Amino acid sequence: MSDEPVALRDEDAFDVGAVTVWLRAAVGDEDAGVVAGEPEVRQYPGGASNLTYLLRFPAGDLVLRRPPVGAKARGAHDMGREFRIQAALRPVFPKVPRMVAHCDDDSVLGSEFYVMERVVGEIPRRELPWPLDAAACDALCARAWGLLVDLHSVDVAAVPELAALGRGEGYVARQVAGWTERLARAATHDLGAWGSITTWLDDVQPPDAGVCLIHNDFRLDNLVLTRGAPRMVPEVAAVLDWELATVGDPLMDLGGALAYWIEAGDDDAMQRFRRQPSHLPGMWTRAEVVAQYAAATGRVVSAEAWRFYEVFGLFRLAVIAQQIWYRYALGETTNPAYAVFGPAVEMLRLRCLRLIEGRAASG
Repeated sequence: MSDEPVALRDEDAFDVGAVTVWLRAAVGDEDAGVVAGEPEVRQYPGGASNLTYLLRFPAGDLVLRRPPVGAKARGAHDMGREFRIQAALRPVFPKVPRMVAHCDDDSVLGSEFYVMERVVGEIPRRELPWPLDAAACDALCARAWGLLVDLHSVDVAAVPELAALGRGEGYVARQVAGWTERLARAATHDLGAWGSITTWLDDVQPPDAGVCLIHNDFRLDNLVLTRGAPRMVPEVAAVLDWELATVGDPLMDLGGALAYWIEAGDDDAMQRFRRQPSHLPGMWTRAEVVAQYAAATGRVVSAEAWRFYEVFGLFRLAVIAQQIWYRYALGETTNPAYAVFGPAVEMLRLRCLRLIEGRAASG
């Protein structure tokens, strides 16, 4: 999938004039010159939750984020929360786009939204934007996963806006219960049997392994990459999509990230649902990511202990996919990209069962 913005889908269009008028009144001095004139609006095709648009003004570009059309659970697409997290985080973790303005008046666009700077670069979707050899892919992994270590090292207590996200002990238990409930609410006639998986997660869940700021959707295709001369290892210019960020267990964050990580040895069914170029020569395996993370953080993560986090990450990803499939099945969205989400949920269910039974996830 290309990351080039495309023409707006009819169902995702909005009143550009109304947004432009609001934006001119809302921006600070730094952006006043940018929002002169009328913008050309394009839509980024990536992503399956919130919608992202390019506002191309004559004097520069901005990016707008909003919930999907038809989304009724405002808490699940809290634009104000995402805006505030990034604004608070940027001074201590600079790989975050600069926030421009937030609108909580639904009459402007039809929903809450926010606007941020456009970070110039390339997002690695299913394939890399540039060819990289195995050594460069290895170095890119070191940079990308090193950023997750850096994020987990942020002193949350020193930033009141971030500290307020924490709900105290019991993060793992809340997540198991919460995602189990979300799956039940998004059930469709074709949803397979998940009872044995949710029971296993509830029975074997560990206590919290720590508390830190977590991204909760850390993937290569949520990174903006830049590079100079050919064959240079890309730099990470920004980490995007902070919708699910919170204060919680770092190993739950790592497990959620690796649920998306399809490696070269995985079977054909898994390869069909690959969304990032994690299969290329030189890219780390899931086991290598866990080992490198443990070494960098000083955590001891045994293979048996890791099994819970891996299964939970896959389960959580399945619920996210099922929620989108539910909207598609009910006709709340006609985006053809969502047509594969039903089969993806079943594939993830089978992966969870194989791991619980002690078989390789790729088997």
